[in-house]
Amino acid sequence: MKTVVSVSQGSSEYDYQLETEFMGLAFRVIRIGTDGDLSRAEAILENVREQADAIGLSMVHDHYQVGREQIEHPDTARLEACVPDKSVTTGAGLRRILQEWAVRHTQSELGHFFDNARVLCFNGQASYRIALALSEHTDNLRFADPYTDFGLPRLLTSLGQVERYTSITAPLLYKPLAVRALDALIHNPLYRLGEGLVQGSLHQAVKQSHVLVAAVGELADFTQTELDGKTVITSRVTEQSLDWMRSRKVAMVVDYSPWLEGRPVGANVMEAMISAALERAPAQLAANDFLDVIDRLGIEPRILYPNGYRRVNRFAFVIHPLSQQYLTKTPPLDWIASVSPPGVMNLIEKVVAYTPPFVYSHIEGVTSPTGDEAEGWLITVGGTPREIMSHSPEFTYSRLLSAARLAKKLGAQIMGLGAFTKVVGDAGITVAKRAPLPITTGNSYSASGALWAAHDAVKRIGLVQVGPSGKMAGKAMVVGATGAIGSVCARLLAKAVDEIVLVSPEAAKLLALKESILMESPGATVRVAASTDRELGAMDMVVTATSGAGKRVLDILKVKPGCVITDVARPLDIPAEDVAKRPDVLVIESGEIRLPGDVHMKDIGLPRGIAYACLAETIVLALESRFENFTLGRNIEWEKVREIYKLGLRHGMTLAAISGVNGVFGEEDFERVRSLARAGVPAHGKRPQSMPHG
Repeated sequence: MKTVVSVSQGSSEYDYQLETEFMGLAFRVIRIGTDGDLSRAEAILENVREQADAIGLSMVHDHYQVGREQIEHPDTARLEACVPDKSVTTGAGLRRILQEWAVRHTQSELGHFFDNARVLCFNGQASYRIALALSEHTDNLRFADPYTDFGLPRLLTSLGQVERYTSITAPLLYKPLAVRALDALIHNPLYRLGEGLVQGSLHQAVKQSHVLVAAVGELADFTQTELDGKTVITSRVTEQSLDWMRSRKVAMVVDYSPWLEGRPVGANVMEAMISAALERAPAQLAANDFLDVIDRLGIEPRILYPNGYRRVNRFAFVIHPLSQQYLTKTPPLDWIASVSPPGVMNLIEKVVAYTPPFVYSHIEGVTSPTGDEAEGWLITVGGTPREIMSHSPEFTYSRLLSAARLAKKLGAQIMGLGAFTKVVGDAGITVAKRAPLPITTGNSYSASGALWAAHDAVKRIGLVQVGPSGKMAGKAMVVGATGAIGSVCARLLAKAVDEIVLVSPEAAKLLALKESILMESPGATVRVAASTDRELGAMDMVVTATSGAGKRVLDILKVKPGCVITDVARPLDIPAEDVAKRPDVLVIESGEIRLPGDVHMKDIGLPRGIAYACLAETIVLALESRFENFTLGRNIEWEKVREIYKLGLRHGMTLAAISGVNGVFGEEDFERVRSLARAGVPAHGKRPQSMPHG
């Protein structure tokens, strides 16, 4: 029987003995903890050297290789020197493979999991291989070595910095005289006065991270608030340590330890067993030896969810002020507007368009019934629609790309474009080609939300028959039908109503759109018009989607009583003063989706927990881990509209309470429209130019 002894600088509380079969041989494994006493570890090594075929050293520093720098740790060398005639290993060779594999396995298994994640490594030298693998997926790497080595409130922010830091500090940390001098400094009362500041800085760094690479013991001082939702990459996760992480609401744990007889064991134990079985010194073991054992035993990194499945993905969404009035609501511009003479705000509006992007709000609490979560950031670019449209597309592209770089730094895995930022130029295509993360305009869900709200409103008013399949026995018009959202609304409405009229001044595009719709929906009744004048009075439903920047697109006085108008455009196509003229017509500000969970974000002009559909699309894709360019350009695929609708339902998205220019509609609003329409006379006292047949 082969005997392997693991001498650990850790607690003796976790000592064990076990017998097992390994590589066709009988093994006895003994673990002895020394409670951090190096002299006791030396004495134990002397006692076990005769009976041990190989020895593992645990909870001591490896002889690290960081970049080109080879570091020999004096304490480890001291223990190795106690048993020069035995195979002694810290498990460094096997550990390097298992650490890197843990990252690659997780990224492959969960798909894009580490993309742009903010990672904090407590020990950059010990986790160098992990960080190297993570660097293929994120630039947001930080290392706490200055904290842990010298108590300095500073982070290293790249692998290059870790390599330079190691080459500079290794002589200080690993030479006996320097070690004693540092120990005296650290225990100096003056030095310890700053310890609270350092610890506070480290706690803040943990809270701001998404992934922590640390030994379980290194996390002991951190609170639930700081660890909630985090992913921890570590080793030797026992049921006890998993319970502790459960109490701190850690979302996911990646454990790269090998297992033996139902327990996680250190890489030092496994490598010592390989050395004993093959009767070769650890330095003589090659990658093939480790691969054979990993393959034979089926060793695989464990992905653990302490509180059940929970995955937190990240998104960003770009917003901008929709008018000069929005600027006057933002400090200190509100004060400037109140004391400035007329015309000054026009100048400020122009200046603000050049300001760099900034985070307006952090969004938390979006929770899907699937267990997936999303957090994100609303990033503001300064241009109003007037300023955006007055510049070349390249002007806006540059600001959106700056926002994308900020989003990547924050950790976002996908970014959505809101309001006018998604209609500039080629509607997101160029931005997506140049951006460092996937882009979506949200137009697929905007189209879906528009029809969802309109269909629900028609049913609630009850003037038009809606069949069991949801098909409406009436007429619908799409104004701006050749636009990005309008064309998709037209395709979907052709399947959902008896008759549809497509309106756009772009005659040739209209004809092409009609032809395409009839190919998709044979038998549909589709008519085209360059303006709303002739057909408007016969419509039961109207969808406006022109992005007309406030230009009047229809005469609301010509709309028949009981009509449901869904205004998809932002800014709105139908001004509030027009809406006020027709209390017998329901004008919906469409595109509003209720997000699942207890959502926290700053005011965006909607009730709490409700978002515009373009924002909701970005969130749905984050929840679904669909980090891809989803909706781009002006030709939206109706299949994607249907897909995002179904994905939204899967993740708990619901249609928000239907809202108009004056807020949420109550039952009295639907009853008012219903009653006035049944009376048969428009509220303004004039009949529309044409009334519906029959």
